[in-house]
Amino acid sequence: MNKPINIESNTFYNKVAELLKKARQSVVHTVNQTMVITYFEIGKMIVEEEQVGQVRAEYGKQLVIELSRHLSTEFGKGFSVTNIQQMRNFYLVYQKQQTVSVKFKLSWSHYLKLMRIDNENERSFYEIECTNNNWSLRELQRQFDAALYERLVLSKDKKGVKELSEKG
Repeated sequence: MNKPINIESNTFYNKVAELLKKARQSVVHTVNQTMVITYFEIGKMIVEEEQVGQVRAEYGKQLVIELSRHLSTEFGKGFSVTNIQQMRNFYLVYQKQQTVSVKFKLSWSHYLKLMRIDNENERSFYEIECTNNNWSLRELQRQFDAALYERLVLSKDKKGVKELSEKG
């Protein structure tokens, strides 16, 4: 007669569970990265199409509205006029810094927040910090609200201020 195995306390179970957790994280990261690259490309296509139109401002507005209508019909929610305008803006903000061969490392939500930062150096700083420290969107917002960048720029002890911001 075989003795039942208490698999929950077994290291074998823990190894399998850890492997599954890592796989799920990898899938989520890949999906997020693919979305961000796709939105960047959509923004690029919109800008390029607008540049072909005769009256750019009016043509661009109609283009976004029509694109939103058609994409929403075929692909469901997520393609509102506002979202498509954000894709266009994303391309305009990041076209100098990114190419498709350089992968975006943050989520779309991170980039939506970062795009609102007008100062290019400040935006770049927060993007690098998010990537290097694996900041969640909430942590990015917290650091931004706490004016981390401004404090570091004004501080003589930049390393000390940064350590304080990371430890809270």
